[in-house]
Amino acid sequence: MKERPIYKRILLELSGEMMGSKDRTIDPDVLHSLTSQISELKEYGLQIAIVIGAGNIWRGAGKQSSMSRHKADMIGMLATVVNAMALQSALESVGVPSVLLSAIKFEPIMEVEYIEPFVAKNAINYLNEGKVIIFGAGTGNPFFTTDTASALRALQIEADVVLKATKVDGVYSTDPFSDPNAKKFDTISCDQALKMGIRVMDAAAFSLCKDNNMPIVVFSLYPEGNIKKIVFGEKIGTIVTP
Repeated sequence: MKERPIYKRILLELSGEMMGSKDRTIDPDVLHSLTSQISELKEYGLQIAIVIGAGNIWRGAGKQSSMSRHKADMIGMLATVVNAMALQSALESVGVPSVLLSAIKFEPIMEVEYIEPFVAKNAINYLNEGKVIIFGAGTGNPFFTTDTASALRALQIEADVVLKATKVDGVYSTDPFSDPNAKKFDTISCDQALKMGIRVMDAAAFSLCKDNNMPIVVFSLYPEGNIKKIVFGEKIGTIVTP
């Protein structure tokens, strides 16, 4: 492992499912683990931005009812803000300065709870000031996934890499939970992943990263410490090349 981070600025994508547990929608132990890791990385001068999904609160609900996709996605965007507020509160409680930037306006909550509207220039300024940025409400538009929001925000803040934390330790040829013969890739290109129908990220996110030369690292959030290992150059998970 190298002595210093190989990246200056990262975009960390966390699925909403990573925020919860079997018994809790938002698990304090998960928040503690995340804040501990982020706090440690900040000591090395790393600039960190985070996009959080909503799967622990709202997943597929629209598909299970007569609700329109548009409305279901809007609820999902609101749920990401709940997760973002929880993480921001946890970071602030351990002395890590952070800012929640939302793609949707939440007045007067913004004035009271310091949720600011997303402006790319402001986000970059906050990162340069040493603050952790948490993005909420996805892209602010329905029909776009957390993956697409992560790719878009990474490009807008000029991040060096997208780190996609999942429950799986990388990209596989097939679902490793159902196929014992699934092959894990150390490296794979966006084009290869799309051609093979690998759904680790959606096509829109892959296209954004491919067209703008943005690398992606897909890895398991656990065991704790994997984020640091990647940031310091250790080969963890799968590198998805543009």
